[in-house]
Amino acid sequence: MSQAVPAGADPELVPPPAEPDASRSMTFFVMVVATLYFGREVLVPVTLALLLSFLLAPLVGLLRRLHLGRVPSVLLAVIFAIGVMVVLGGVIGSQIGQLARNLPQYSTTIEKKVNSVRQYTVHELRRISNVMGRQGTKSGAAPAPAAPAGGTPAGSPQTNGLPGALQNPFIGGSQTHPAATTTPKQVEVVQASSSPLSMIRKYLTPILSPLATFGIVFVVAIFALLQKEDLRDRMIRLVGSSDLHRTTVAIDDGARRLSRYFLTQLCVNSSFGCVIGLGLFFIGVPNPVLFGIFTALLRFVPYVGSLLSALLPMALAAAVSPGWAMVIETAALYLVLEGVTGNFIEPMVYGHSTGLSPFSVIVAAIFWSWLWGPIGLILSTPLTLCLVVLGRHVKRLEFLDVLLGDRPALTPVESFYQRILAGDADEAQDHAELLLKDRPLSTYYDEVALKGLQLAANDAERGVLKRDQLTLIRNTVNFLIEGLDRYNDTPPANAKPDSSHEANAPRDGRALPHNPVPDAAKPETLPPAWQTEAPVLCVAGRGPLDEAASAMLVQLLEKHGIGARITSYQSVSRESIGSLDIEEVRMVCVSYLDISGSPAHLRYLMQRLRRRLPAGIPILVGLWPAEDAALRDERVRAVVGADYFTSSLREAVDACLKAARETPQKAVIAA
Repeated sequence: MSQAVPAGADPELVPPPAEPDASRSMTFFVMVVATLYFGREVLVPVTLALLLSFLLAPLVGLLRRLHLGRVPSVLLAVIFAIGVMVVLGGVIGSQIGQLARNLPQYSTTIEKKVNSVRQYTVHELRRISNVMGRQGTKSGAAPAPAAPAGGTPAGSPQTNGLPGALQNPFIGGSQTHPAATTTPKQVEVVQASSSPLSMIRKYLTPILSPLATFGIVFVVAIFALLQKEDLRDRMIRLVGSSDLHRTTVAIDDGARRLSRYFLTQLCVNSSFGCVIGLGLFFIGVPNPVLFGIFTALLRFVPYVGSLLSALLPMALAAAVSPGWAMVIETAALYLVLEGVTGNFIEPMVYGHSTGLSPFSVIVAAIFWSWLWGPIGLILSTPLTLCLVVLGRHVKRLEFLDVLLGDRPALTPVESFYQRILAGDADEAQDHAELLLKDRPLSTYYDEVALKGLQLAANDAERGVLKRDQLTLIRNTVNFLIEGLDRYNDTPPANAKPDSSHEANAPRDGRALPHNPVPDAAKPETLPPAWQTEAPVLCVAGRGPLDEAASAMLVQLLEKHGIGARITSYQSVSRESIGSLDIEEVRMVCVSYLDISGSPAHLRYLMQRLRRRLPAGIPILVGLWPAEDAALRDERVRAVVGADYFTSSLREAVDACLKAARETPQKAVIAA
């Protein structure tokens, strides 16, 4: 259906009709949430079973490597898991029973501490009241009049200053409320008859419901482990059958990562609970085994699990010890152990991050606990991690990684462009220094800065950027280049070739290669003609940002032992090229971010430079868009007439070093 255009309006300015994609997405989201909420009785056991299968998958794989076969390996792994859960349940039950029997013994200590806290509070409130009273007296406030001994003074709140006949009969009067004379009705409690069916429902349902859930979990886990490959094939069919190899590798890698993460998390939390139990035992808190198990379980809840698990042992310590030393020791045990585990052990075991942003973890905990209650709170992190892994490996679900993952939503190139567009040189330098930890300066300029400048050049060509915005971008890039001058164009000593796969690396950081850097030239090894202050002349193209690219090339050349200087496009125009200073020039480098098709102006620029320069001076053209026709078409290159064509700053530096080393005679003759 076409949209009606208002009379007198420009058809090109009328916005197109809104697409129903947003409404369809919202409808789909509401349907998914409703399904998760109303189907929780079925989905919670199935989800627990799938997570249990991820946890048991390494054990099944180990048993299969011992030549046990698929079915025996799965059954043994499930039986082992059931045995562990039964033992833990028995220990928890016995510990809770022992704690319940001993609670009456702690009532005296609790009463004493409550009374001491109450007395301290009353004393402090009385002291504060006395201080405020003395301050009021000093400030000249009149003391409140004392009430006469015979009754309430007139105008007091009880009488409101009214005559006795008009006073409220319900305040100090002799009258009574009419309801007080109502005769109370006799209430008879009738005991409802209990049928055998209602008795069974009342007493057996609380027992059978957990057992049924327990059985569903293990039955589904057994079938998930037995048909793991079949489930994988069905997932491939759903998310990406067009590229079987990539999808298969992605899903297998994601499953391995999830299994490893869950197993590692189980080991870390179990060790944390064991250390807590030992610490509470030496402190003297009763039932340390119970609190160690609870701590290990609650630590699956992110951020707040350890704090919640510390409340009950601290309360029990306060009930057991007459003083406060045991409470302080218990709190210190949890704080110190959580700090060591969270800041040292987990980063070493998991890597720098689990791949989830802190905000997404908190939101996921709220969302899943609202949907599925306490079990949803415990499962929130594993479920969110599963979604993030799917988003990182499946193209259709990439939005999950963007929303929930901890990697930046923008690529390094996009982040660079966003920062220079905002004129934030400090943020741009901070982002650059993060990448320069693992890469040389030339790689950053080639793979991030130049490509970001190309985005800006394309926007300028389309007329999106205004003149003041281009000026702001140029100034920001110049500030950035000055800020990065302290970095050498050499691989960092602590560089990690595979660090880009980490969860906190910049998004698509793996797309930034670790290119080899050119060999720096020592000044004494260069020919005499190249040992001047600026033997290389860098000519900026006619684009508004070509001068920034030339500034990067000048900086890299100087770091490799060759002096260089920049000249603008206006200085090599037809009117100004005659006055161009070429006395010490031994090579010319022309930079273009965007030449937009047939480079006629570049050809004429080459002709002007050839006429102005002495014979034998090489000319390099840097066409930073690697897909430009002049880099692929030999005929175009021949027409342009340059000696070197490069598509990266690193190649330009290599070409200058090559020209300096291989043409010393030409340089001397030209001089």
